[in-house]
Formats: sequence, C-alpha cells, structure tokens
Amino acid sequence: MKSYGIMTITLIIALAFPSCKKETAWKPGMPLPKEKIKIAVILPHAIDSYSFYNYAHYAGTLEMEQNVGLADTQIVRKVNVFEGDPVVAEEVMRDCIAEGANIIIATSIGYMDVCEKLAAEFPSVIFAQSMGYKYNAPNFTNYTIRLYEAQYLSGIAAGMQTQSGLIGYVAAMGCDNSEVTGGINAFAIGVREVNPEARVYVRITCSWFDPMGETDAANTLIAAGCDVIAAHCDTPSSQTAAQRAGVWAVGFNSDMSVHAPDAVITSVVPYWGALYTLLAESVINATFNPAPHFYGLKEGVVNVTDINEKLAAPEIEAAVEAARQRIIRGGFNVFDGILETNDGTIVGEAGKTLSDDIILSSINWYYRNVVIME
Repeated sequence: MKSYGIMTITLIIALAFPSCKKETAWKPGMPLPKEKIKIAVILPHAIDSYSFYNYAHYAGTLEMEQNVGLADTQIVRKVNVFEGDPVVAEEVMRDCIAEGANIIIATSIGYMDVCEKLAAEFPSVIFAQSMGYKYNAPNFTNYTIRLYEAQYLSGIAAGMQTQSGLIGYVAAMGCDNSEVTGGINAFAIGVREVNPEARVYVRITCSWFDPMGETDAANTLIAAGCDVIAAHCDTPSSQTAAQRAGVWAVGFNSDMSVHAPDAVITSVVPYWGALYTLLAESVINATFNPAPHFYGLKEGVVNVTDINEKLAAPEIEAAVEAARQRIIRGGFNVFDGILETNDGTIVGEAGKTLSDDIILSSINWYYRNVVIME
C-alpha cells in the first residue's frame, strides 16, 4: 500500500504540473524554437541615463523583440552593470543563466573577458559581445558595426560645411583604441576628400561617459577656431557646447539634432535593432556562426541622418549620398590603398584595403590631416 501511495502521488504531480518538463537547451547547428529563446541584455548604464550609446542598444533590443515576435518575458534587461568590474558582470550573467537565459547580449567591450570565461563553462548558452575582438567556437561571438563608414560620410559633410578649415573632434579614447582612432581617421579621410586644406583637431577625454570633460574639450576646440565639432563619446555635450558657441556639430550614437537643432548638420547613428534581429533569427533557424560579425551600411546597421537643410547647403546631401552608394554598391572601402599618417608613415598598399582584423584592433595611427591637441 505504501508503494502504491507513492506511485499515486507521483502520477498526480505529473498530471498537475505538465510544464515541469525540462526545456531543450541550445545546441550548435540545431534550431532553437522561438518560444524557447530567453535573452539577457547587459547594459552599462540605466536606460534613462545620459548615455546615448546605452540607449541605442536598449532601443535595438526593443526593435529585435518586435521584429522576431518575442514576448516581453523572453527578454531580461540588466542595467547599471559596471563594465569596469568583472566580478559584478560575472555575477549578473550567472544570475541570468540561472533564470533560464540561453542568449547573453553583452553590450560593451568591458564585458568581453567575462563572456569568454563563461562561454567555456556554459556551452549551451550563446554569448554575443559588442565591439570586442575575442570569440570562440561554438558559442561565443563578438559583433560590431562599421561605424567608420558613417563617420567617413559625416567627414564629407563637415569638410564641406566648415568655413575656417578647422574641424574639432572630441574623442573618448586615444590611439590605443582602434575603434575610436579608426573613426577619427575615416572622418578625416572624408574631410580631405572634399576639402584638402582642412585639418581635424582632436581632443581626447579618456572616458566614454564624461559630460563635463566632453564640454570642456569641445570648448577648447571652439576657442582654437574650429567651426564644426564632431565627437565619438556617449553624451550630447559636444553638440550642445557647439550650439551655445554658435558653431556647427556632427552628432554621434543618436540623432543629436534633438538636443542641438541649431548646430547639428548630421549624426552618425547605429541601428542595433537590425543586428540583433539577425542574431536572434540565426539562433532560431540554426545558422548561428560564432565568427565575428562586422556589419555596415550594406546591412543597414549604421548610417548618417539626413543633412539638416536649414543649416547646410543642398550639395552636401548629394555628396554624402554619392559616397554612401559607392560603399553600398561595392568597389569602394574607406581604408583603400596607400594611406599617409600624420607623422609621414605609409599604411596600406595600392590596390588593397585594410583587413577587418586591422580595422578592429590595429589602427593606432592618425591620418595625415589629423592634429592631436594636448
């Protein structure tokens, strides 16, 4: 009778709780049904913070959710995860995995080493890390965007807009950061293409998120005579400083004309939603590939906003569009051919373009018309 009672209780539990069946984990080369996906998004700042890099990623995950048809319960967003503290980042990711996440989207390079470590420990979880360079088979990938393509286009706009021939650039990091330096160089190449005599003056803040430092850098550049201010930082401080000073600006990470409508002629804008949609769909249809994903204008993940016709001449829009089409249609890359640095060194080869590996991690030089302001 005792044995019969246990069997009866077991049967009742099985009938009452049919959903307790273990979910199928992700496996390399196998599709994962859409309804079984659970994505954890790791963000370095609060969603309503002044960091437009952070917000752009958040908006991208919302777009992915809608495009793929995921329920709100399938997305877990962890905010204010300080990227400079790997212990905290690891703890947060482990909590997400314990909650059932089988895809981790880590939105900053500061999470890269933690992703690498946990990917080896959790082979049934996909780790996708933004703007880094490490990856491994089968479940750890990095993804980035060819921001430099849009920065090149914005350089054309700035080069045509300037009247002084002096263009300022507020940079978060120095030449040891290939992403920032590559963007500066692409911008400078665009400037020189339309205005060979113009110079790009760079002021480095040594911080991704420093509203006061960005403002100070922009003001220094303006005081030096720069009449267009571009930036590669997280906040709109450079653009608002330009508006207060009565000069023009190029936005970054978002359409900064919202914050400085009387200064911003165009903005470099990433569209993370397109990239995140591709990632989620690749998991669903079993085409996920851990090799680095490097998308640009062709894939629709980066662009510049329409030229502000109230501030800029119509021919600027036409020149930017012509350059955009050269890239999209193929046959032209920003870092083609022989490139001269600002110390006279030669980079690249005739008839060739810099490899993606070099663009991602080895651009530690500045283009010929770049001047670094100490």
